[in-house]
Amino acid sequence: MPAEIELFPCLSDNYGVLLHDPATGATASVDAPDGEAVLEALKRRGWSLTDILVTHHHADHVQGIEAVKEAFPRARVVGPKAEGDRIPLIEARVGEGDAVAVGSLVGRAIDTPGHTAGHVAYHFPAQHLLFAGDTLFAMGCGRAFEAPAQTLWASLVKLKALEPDTRIYCGHEYTLSNARFCMGVEPDNAALKARLAEVEALRARGAPTLPTTLDRELATNSFLRADQAAVKQALGMADRTDADVFAELRARKNRT
Repeated sequence: MPAEIELFPCLSDNYGVLLHDPATGATASVDAPDGEAVLEALKRRGWSLTDILVTHHHADHVQGIEAVKEAFPRARVVGPKAEGDRIPLIEARVGEGDAVAVGSLVGRAIDTPGHTAGHVAYHFPAQHLLFAGDTLFAMGCGRAFEAPAQTLWASLVKLKALEPDTRIYCGHEYTLSNARFCMGVEPDNAALKARLAEVEALRARGAPTLPTTLDRELATNSFLRADQAAVKQALGMADRTDADVFAELRARKNRT
């Protein structure tokens, strides 16, 4: 049976995500931005929580852990090795290549430093799923708060290598502002124009823009396209490295 996903908005612009294995009944919450919202989503679906998969230590991703654990005390908190001391109630610490199981669903951790120094993403290859936290957004990426932009670029290069049909869930609804920024970089990108129109329509009716897919991001996310000649030329950086071009894109987005 395929995995089931419950995506729900919470806080001001966060998304909560539940990953459910119908074969075993196991359910993971990817991060816990809002304990009440996570518990409401579990109740709505009739699922019992077995795991909390934490991507990074920022408060808007971990502040609901205590409330969720109070309701489901046997739920296991999994988080990045490099940030274990900053993750409440952590029980299992994972890093690059470590297996992460939710019932019969077997994923692996991918180290994706940049937004935070120890950020991890969770990839479930058989289900073609990636939970990217705040490393990769739809047509965007996280700010490089705790590492140089070049480090974040190296993390994105890892994610670019996944299967193109990988469905991506990320931590925030930033898609419309990201799309408009990318249009400023690549105004002649036909795929980007079409996607912006789609995103505008979704947001006009309050619908989520996630999940996205890696192949869509490779065609429309200028941050992932920092290695493309068209993006380099648009920035006047045709002879610069991919990492330098990405750093410039991130610096420009920081100023918007």
